[in-house]
This record gives sequence, structure tokens and C-alpha cells, in this order.
Amino acid sequence: MTDLRLVPAALAAWATGFVAVGASAADTLLVARATAVVLGVVLVAGLVALRRAAAFSGMSGADVVAAPCGPEPGSSTRRADGPRLGPPVRPRAGGPVGSRAGSPIGVRVVGQVVVVLACVTAVLLSGGVQLAARAPLGALADERATATLVGTVRSAVEPRTDPWSGSTDRHEVRVTVDHLTARGATVPAAGPVVVAGAGDGWTDLAYGADVVVTGRLDVQGDRTFLRADAAPRVVDDPDRFLEGVHTMRQSLLDATDGLSPQARGLVPGVAVGDTSRLDPELDEAMRTTSLTHVTAVSGGHFVIVVACVAALCVLLRAPRAVRVVVTGAVMVGFVALVHPEPSVLRAAAMGVVGVVGIALGRPSRAVAALGAAVVVLLVVDPWLARSYGFVLSVAATAGLALLTAPIARRLAPWCGRAAAHVVAVPVAAQAACAPIVVLLDPSVSTWAVPANLVAAPALGPATVLGVLATLVAPWWPGAATALAWTAGLFTGWIAGVAQVFAATPGARAPWPGGVGGAALLAALTAVGLAVVLRSRALQDAGERRTLRRATSPPLRARLTGQWRRATRSSGVGDGRVGQAAGSRQVRSPQGQGQGQGQGQGRPHARVRVVAVVVAVVAMCVLLVVVLRPLGVAAGPVPADWAVVACDVGQGDALVIRSGPRAAVVVDVGPAGAAAGSCLDDLGVERVDLLVLSHFHADHVGGLEAALRGREVERALVSPAAEPEAQAERVLGDLADAGVPVQVARPGDAGAAGRADGGGTFDDGVSWEVLQAGPGDANDASVALLVRVAGLDVVALGDLEDAGQASLARTLDGQGTGPVDVVKVAHHGSATQSDRLAELLAPTVALVSSGENTYGHPTDRALDLYRGVGATVLRTDACGTVALVVRDGVLSAAGCA
Repeated sequence: MTDLRLVPAALAAWATGFVAVGASAADTLLVARATAVVLGVVLVAGLVALRRAAAFSGMSGADVVAAPCGPEPGSSTRRADGPRLGPPVRPRAGGPVGSRAGSPIGVRVVGQVVVVLACVTAVLLSGGVQLAARAPLGALADERATATLVGTVRSAVEPRTDPWSGSTDRHEVRVTVDHLTARGATVPAAGPVVVAGAGDGWTDLAYGADVVVTGRLDVQGDRTFLRADAAPRVVDDPDRFLEGVHTMRQSLLDATDGLSPQARGLVPGVAVGDTSRLDPELDEAMRTTSLTHVTAVSGGHFVIVVACVAALCVLLRAPRAVRVVVTGAVMVGFVALVHPEPSVLRAAAMGVVGVVGIALGRPSRAVAALGAAVVVLLVVDPWLARSYGFVLSVAATAGLALLTAPIARRLAPWCGRAAAHVVAVPVAAQAACAPIVVLLDPSVSTWAVPANLVAAPALGPATVLGVLATLVAPWWPGAATALAWTAGLFTGWIAGVAQVFAATPGARAPWPGGVGGAALLAALTAVGLAVVLRSRALQDAGERRTLRRATSPPLRARLTGQWRRATRSSGVGDGRVGQAAGSRQVRSPQGQGQGQGQGQGRPHARVRVVAVVVAVVAMCVLLVVVLRPLGVAAGPVPADWAVVACDVGQGDALVIRSGPRAAVVVDVGPAGAAAGSCLDDLGVERVDLLVLSHFHADHVGGLEAALRGREVERALVSPAAEPEAQAERVLGDLADAGVPVQVARPGDAGAAGRADGGGTFDDGVSWEVLQAGPGDANDASVALLVRVAGLDVVALGDLEDAGQASLARTLDGQGTGPVDVVKVAHHGSATQSDRLAELLAPTVALVSSGENTYGHPTDRALDLYRGVGATVLRTDACGTVALVVRDGVLSAAGCA
């Protein structure tokens, strides 16, 4: 039976941590003190109740009136088969019979309440103390102050694509702060900070090194950033153990440097979680097929390594004490090797519980160990309650522990126990994780279970060989390369599976985003599981199949019997029937009746089959008819597109149709071919108007690709030529291409494409400059209103506070009402004007962003536009998004 006693405590600790880290230190500590008082009261009351229950029990025993065993005078009571019996034992009148306070149920309830309150109190105290320590850092980050931090490196360095240059020359690393200097004062501080910047020297930062770095603090979502101009300076190397770990990781990269592209990226990813060299297209394919856990160094990797070591200990017949010591040492070493990410910490904590259980001779149960691990980790770090990685890790583990066995039991009659267990594992994990993944990416991976089934056999060997290559790389590079090459054979299989399934039609189905979409998917998953696990019809069908398999001869015997019946013609005329080898003939006078009964059973079986088919078809129709309106149509850009937000990564490229093969283009994204490829896919051969909102590289970097092979009628550019070098390059490229350039001014207007004199446009657009400057580059962005196919489209460039406030005043004064589409300012940064969003109140809000170090798009921007009634479409989550107008109705192709 599943041990769920720690589940309430774990859930309570989780909820407490989630709320506590968003509150102030004073409020958290105040609630912690109140909870501690309540805990003390409950504990004392429970102890008093237990003592009273024990006392009542003793009194009940003392007040019992004993009767002699023999008969009373004149009594003849006797058992028929034994000695005489006295009268029944009765308590005295009014005496207590017993107390329910001491019942097992009462004890369990009191114990559960005490455990829950103790866990909540511990999380609150830990959170309050840590919030107080983080307060100085948080206050300076809110003010975006310039500070010098001294701290310790607590993650591997991750390369990032620079949105300005399009190259991978930016890096991130997480640093735990010890103290900081800002505004002339040095104060103790605590908390994690993501240090981001460009330059050289980042790859030399070792985990555990003490560093000092100067930059500007900022807050993006739940993370604190420090924007630095150079890599942190190392002031003290890590200890010898961590330095050795860093050497092994770097040596593995060196050993895999000459392997195939997929092996260069996947072998370090599978072994130690280093995805710095993973090909972006392969990474996207693995996301599409839900195979990202392969390189996330999840609990599965931890289990594979620890299981191998434990099996080796058993094979060598090591005593229990040796097994405990060796397994514990391997767990510590593996956590250090892959770095303590949330999923690894969860697996390690569960492993510690399991090792302690082995040491005590009481192996732990999975759910109980998971509950204990969750509570301990949340007490140590309450911020894990808001970590998606931790949530997914715990959900996957809970799904495996609770759902694998029931699902396998249902499947076993149809495919055998071994195959049933293999299938049940990815099904259970997907069922538990899919609703959470929807919060990150509003879509459902339709091929996740088959892809994981096919890829699973290669994960174990790839992990073991990759870890072995890591261990020997510093001392024997040749052997490490050989091991990594062998591991690459298995990772090649995983890569092939990801790419094949990702290329399959319908690999990713759109799904409603947000909490509503997650709740809907969770409800449908629960209904599906209930049908599969609780259906009496399925259970009976499985039992009948099991019975038939148990009573039928083996396949070889059946085939032999069929051959004999076909070749022995002598038994046909005398009433004998050929027998299968190993079976015996049984004659029954009821045989005819049995045959009739079977014949009568076949129609019922057909009816059941027809009913199941009808139910499946009805469910499919329900999903298509009922759920489809909740999402947005998926698939390629439709031929009648009106507005398209191209997926160009961290940048902007908005295309508005002005003719069959013509368009107005607002910005061309960062350096690279993305914008040009998007225009090619849309069939745009002529650009009637090219608007460059401002000269930052994430808006003008793709100009060369956008110009190539296309006729550009004219360009409209920002009045602020900043940054100067970038503006000169862009203007030079336009001049070389022979494109007339006009500096935008508020009130400038025009038409593009075909239009009649009455202002009604057929395959054409009208446009008007709402605002262009003054201010710095961002606030001088060209804000444009475009009318196309009956839609009002507003593009806001990268307007900041001042620019958005100025535009809001202008629109308010003009009485401009709601519009249909808004391209949200600055990739959905936190700098958004509530008043401007209320005035525009769009039906659709387009957010153009990609991988970045700025936290774009922010929850504030998304919530703001959702709050004014907009459907938010993000290119980082949906890819290229197209809007169409059919019969006066605005629709989208993409995801919501």
C-alpha cells in the first residue's frame, strides 16, 4: 500500500514556500511566530489528550466487577463442551467504558496536524531569515543601482546569443553574493545573482571560485541580474575537490571536440548537463518531442549512475556498511560533477533517505522518500517552490511512483508485463508533467510518449559511458575519446529519434496557455486515467484475455496442431479431430451447448467493439469541436495572411500585407537570415514601405537578408541616429541598394499597395506615424499605425517609459479608441504603460522575442495586455504567427 503520510506536509510546505518568498521578511517571520505558537498549543493539547485517554483506559479496567469463574449458588449455567461460566463481566454503573481521544484515528490525526505545522513553521522561519539577508540586494536591484559584488560561482557558465550582434559572445553565470559595495558603502548581503555580459575569460570561471564583479543590478521576473561589461575577476580558486570537478568537465569537452556535431553537443549534455555546444535545431527537436530531460541531468541520470554502483556492490557481495558508504560517496560526487540543479537535488535528497533506510535495515518507499526530500529541500531553499525545474522533477517522480504500477497492470494482459512496464513509465511521466509544461509552452507534444519509448534504451548506456569518459578524461584523453565516441553512437540514436518525430506532422499541437490551459489539460488527463484505471469493462476484458492466454496452448503447439490437422486427412471421416502437441482431447456431452453459447457471445462482443469505437470517435469529435475554439489554429502560414510576426529570435520583424506579393515591413530582426527567410516563405517580392523603428541591431541587423532579391520602394527611419556606427552602416546599406530614405516625423502618412480614392483598400494599406522621437534610441522609436483588411495595427518599437507616456497622452487627446492588433513595446519588457494598454485595448497583442538574458517577455507585460482583454501571441513560444481576416472575423495561425 502506498505510504502517503508525508504528502500533506510536503504540499503544505510547498504552498508556504511559494507564498513566503513573495512576502517581506517581517511578515514572514511574524506568521512563523504565530504558526509556532499554534504548533505548541496543538502539541500540548495532543499530549494532554493522550494522557487522559491512557488514564481513562486504566480507570475502565479498575472499575470492572469481576465474577467468580464457578457458578453462583443455585446457578446451573454450563457450557455444553466445557466448564461452567460465570455471569458476564459488566462495568460499574456510570463508569467510563473508554475514550475516543486515544483511538488510533485520533492519534494519527493529531500527529498529522503536528507534522504539517512543524514543516510550515520550519519553511517560514527559513524563508524569513533568508529574506532578511537578501533585503539589501533586493532594494538595490529594484533601484537598478551600480554595484560591486563579491561572491562564489554556483553554476556552469552558459553561452547566450547576443541580440545586438547575432553571435554567441555573451555569457551568464550564477553567483551567490557574500557582500556588495554600492553608493560608497559595503554591506553584507546574500542571495543568488545572474551575472551576464560579454568579453573574454568567462569559460575559465570554475564552479566554487570566489569572484568580484561590477555592473548594474536589475530585476527580471523572480531573478536578479547584474549586467557587467567584463567577466568576473577570480580572487580565490575553488577547493581542490571542486577544482578537480571543473578539470573533468573541461577535459570531457576537449575529448569530445573532434566527434560528430550531435555527439559534441549531446555526450557532454547527457553526462554532466553541459549543453553549451548543443545544436539549436536539435535542441528544438528535443523540446518538440519532450526529450529535453536527456540533457537536463534529471533524477533519471542520478538513478542510472547510483543503480549501477549499487548493483556493482551487490555483485561484489559488499556488506551493508560498505554499500552505504560507497553509494553515499557516489551520490555526493555525482551532485558535484553535474552541479546541484533542482532536479538533481531532489534525486539526491531521495537518495539520502533511501541510503539511511538501507543503513537502518528499513528500505524507504518512493512516495514517502519524495515527501521527505521535498520538505527538507524547501526548508533549505524556499525559492525552490517557484522553480519550474523542481516542480517538473517532483511531478515526474510522483507520477512514476503513483501511476506506473496501475497503468502497467491495465496494459499487462494485452502486451505482457515487461512491455507494459516499459510503456507505463513514459505515460505516467507525461501525464504528470504535461499540465505543468503547458505553463511554459502553450502546446502539447503529441509524440512525446512514442519518442521517449524509442529513445529510452539508449539513455542508460549513453549516460554510463559519458560519465566514465568524464572520469578518465583528465588522466587518459585517448580512452575518454573512445568512450565518448561509443556514447555518441547511443546519443546519435536519441538525436535521430528526436528529429524524426519532430518532423512528423502534428508533432506539437497548440493548447490554451496559462493556468486555465493547465487546469483543462490536468482535468482531461485525470478523466482519461480514471477511464483507463477504473473502467470495469476494461478490467473484465483484461481478465478474460489473461484467462485465455493462461489456458491456451503455446504458440508452437498451436502451429504444430494446425499443421497436423491440415496433413492428417484420415481423421476427417471417422469423427476424430487432430490434436495439438502437448494437449489432450476432452469430450463433453455439453459440447454442442457450449458451442451455441459461444456463438451467442460473439454478437455481444461485436456490440462492445462497436460501442468502444463510437466512444473513441465521439471523444475525438468533442476534442476538435469543443477545444479547438480555445486555441489558435496550428500549421503553416495561410495563403490569405494579413499580418505576420516573424520568428526572428530576440528581435522584431512585422510584415503587413499590401498586395499579392507585396508588404509593409516594420523592422528586420537581428543579424542573420531569419527575416529574409520569413519574407521568402511569405512570397514577398516587393516591400512598399520598410520601417526601421530605431537603429538597434535586434531591429536592423537582418537588413541585408531582407533586401536581397526584393524591390524596396522606400524606407522610413527613426530620427535618432543612435548608436551612431549602427545607423551609419544601415543608411549606407540602404543607399547602396538604391532605397530612398525618409526620416519619420509625427503625422507623416501614406498608402501602400492598391487603394481607391475613397479610402477603401483592396489588398492595400494606409499608414500613419503616431510618434517619432524625441529621446534616446528606444524612446525615439517610430510608433506606427497601419490599417489593413479592416484592421488597425499599432507597432510600438522599443518605446520605454517616457515614449509610452507621451504616446498615451497623444492618443488620449485624439480620442483614439481600441485597436485590433498591437506589437507590444520592447519585446514585452517590464517597462509598460498601463494607460497606453488601456487606450489601445487590442484584440491581439503580438510579443516578438527569443532567447535572451533580459527575461523578455515579462509576466508584467503579459498580464497587463491580458488584463485589457487581449489574446497574447508570443514568437518565442509560437514561432511565426499569422493573422487573417475571413468574413470580417480576425483569426490566427499559431498558438495562444
